Amino acid sequence: MKRALQIGFYGLLGTLVVAALAFKIFQPVQVVPRIRLSPGFALVTQDGGRITNEDLRGKFVVFNFTYTNCEAPCGYMDNTILAIQSRLDEINLGDIELLFVTISFDPKTDTPEKLKAYADSLGADPDQWIFATTEDQVLLKAIIGAGFEAYYNQNEDGTFTFDPKFVLVDGWGIVRGEYRYQTQVPDTDRILRHIQVLSDEVQNSTGSASLAYEAAHYFLCYTP
Repeated sequence: MKRALQIGFYGLLGTLVVAALAFKIFQPVQVVPRIRLSPGFALVTQDGGRITNEDLRGKFVVFNFTYTNCEAPCGYMDNTILAIQSRLDEINLGDIELLFVTISFDPKTDTPEKLKAYADSLGADPDQWIFATTEDQVLLKAIIGAGFEAYYNQNEDGTFTFDPKFVLVDGWGIVRGEYRYQTQVPDTDRILRHIQVLSDEVQNSTGSASLAYEAAHYFLCYTP
């Protein structure tokens, strides 16, 4: 009897291992990882309004962090967002809203008026691309530095040294993608692909299919 139980146990264990390997190799469901919770925040927008993380629930958001007096690489970052916007017809978002939020870490210069002028110079649609900041420097550091894990530091000449970065956040406020670069534009194709994979998950992970997505997150994201 004991022998039979041991055989049954090891047989079940072997089946689970084979299933896990098959899931990792064949990837019947594609997912992007759940990295961590994004930070809470309350910011002032280019229109002088207020936006919080709760206002973005149920939406996909691509965040980036910069300041309007920046030259390179900030132009690359703006161009990346413009490129993503111009190619949204290549992906299927269903009825999910996608927003872009650019947070300035130079609130002394980047007043709402300055942010609005900058947004207008880019032709940014205020309904889809929001520029925001807060005068509370401690809070700003907590949001960008600790929450989004994007480094920045002001230099003596008033310029900033910072880590150019995009962060993709889902409708539950969970970080699902991070895209860094120094001298070259991040792969726009990669960002668009991740948005599509995330959209597929939201639209398809209902009922019994949700179990497959949870398995995918476990096997593809949390196992070595």
